[in-house]
Amino acid sequence: MRRFLFFLLTYLLALQLNAQTDSCHIQISLLTCGPGEDLYSIFGHTAIRIVDSNFRTDNVYNYGTFDDSDPYFYLKFTRGIMLYSLSVEPLPYFMEEYRMEHRSVTEQILQLSCRDKLKLLAALQLNAQENNRFYSYHFYQDNCTLRAREIIRNNTSVPVTFKKILAGSCPSFRQLIHSYLDRSHKYWEKFGIDILMGGHLDKTVNNEEAMFLPDYLMKGFDSAFIDRTSLVCTKRELLPAGQETEGKAWFTPALFFTAWLIIILSLSLIRAPWSMKLIYVFDFIFFLVIGLLGILMMFLWLGRIDTVCRNNMNIMWAIPTHTVIIFLRKKRKYWIRVYFLCSALLSAILLTGWKWWPQEFNSAVIPICFLVVFRAFAVFSKK
Repeated sequence: MRRFLFFLLTYLLALQLNAQTDSCHIQISLLTCGPGEDLYSIFGHTAIRIVDSNFRTDNVYNYGTFDDSDPYFYLKFTRGIMLYSLSVEPLPYFMEEYRMEHRSVTEQILQLSCRDKLKLLAALQLNAQENNRFYSYHFYQDNCTLRAREIIRNNTSVPVTFKKILAGSCPSFRQLIHSYLDRSHKYWEKFGIDILMGGHLDKTVNNEEAMFLPDYLMKGFDSAFIDRTSLVCTKRELLPAGQETEGKAWFTPALFFTAWLIIILSLSLIRAPWSMKLIYVFDFIFFLVIGLLGILMMFLWLGRIDTVCRNNMNIMWAIPTHTVIIFLRKKRKYWIRVYFLCSALLSAILLTGWKWWPQEFNSAVIPICFLVVFRAFAVFSKK
C-alpha cells in the first residue's frame, strides 16, 4: 500500500511540475501545406500556428503574403524585387484557402519550454508590426519556409540540432525543383525555368539549404532535437490532400520541338519550291524567336538583383543577335554566312559536351540545338 501511495504521489508531482513548466498555456506548431495547381504554389507552403488558451486565440503567422495589385508587380518580379510580408490571421481563415484548393495541411506541435514559447511569440509579434513585416523574397535563399525555420531556431534557449535529411548523394537546387515539377506534370513550366535560370541553380545543396522546400523543412523538424529532446512532440494531419484527377501530360516541349525537327528535315528532303518557301518562312520565325528569347535571357542575367539567372549557358543556342541578322539574310554577305556557321558550331559544341557542362539543360533543348545546327549550316552553305 505504501509503495502504491509513493508512486501515486510521484505521478501527481510530475503532472504538477509539467503544468508549471508550461503555465503560459501556449501551443506552437509548424504547418506544412501541400502543393497546389498554380506554379507559385507547386512547392507547398509553411506557416507557424500559435494557440493561446488564456486569450482563446488561434492564429497563423504567414511569411508568404504578397500584394499582386501593385501596378509594377510583374516588372519587379522579373527583376527579382519581390516584397513579401508576415501576416497574421485566424486559423479557420487560413485553412479555408487550402480546403478550397484541396491541399493538405500537416501540423507538427513543437516541444518548447514556456520561456521559449513566450520568446518566440514576442519575436513574431514584433516581426508582424508594420515597419518590420516586409522582406525581400528570394526563392531558395530567403523564402517563407526559411523565415519560419530561422525565427523558431533563433528564439530557443538551446540550439536546435538537425539530423541529415538528404538520402544518398546531395542533389542540386535544379534537381530538387524538377522533382516537384515532374510530379505535377508541369513540363512546360519546367522548360521555362530551365532555359531562363542559369548555372547557379545547379549548385549542390547541403542539409540546411534543402529546407527551403516545405517538405524538407518538415523532415528536418521530424528529426530535430533540442538538448536531446525531440523538437516535435506530436504530428498530425489537419487537412487531407484531395485526390489527383489530372493525368500525365503528353504534349511536352521535347515532343513539340522533336516534331518540328522531323517536319523540317522532311521538307528539306522534298526540295520542292513550295517546301523551300515554307522552310524560308520557318527560318525567319525560328531564328527571330530564339533571338528574342536570348534577349530575355540577357535581360534577366544583367537586370535581376539576384544571381539566379546568371551564367546561363542556354545563350549558346539562343543568341540575341539573331534578331538583327535574320533580317539581313537576303543580302547573302560572306560575313552573314560565317555568322550562321558560328551559330551552328556553338550549338554543336553544346550538344557534344552535353553531360559535362556545369549547367543542366532541359531535354527539349536537344531538338532545338539540332534545328539550329541544321538550319544555320544550311544558310551558310547556300551561296
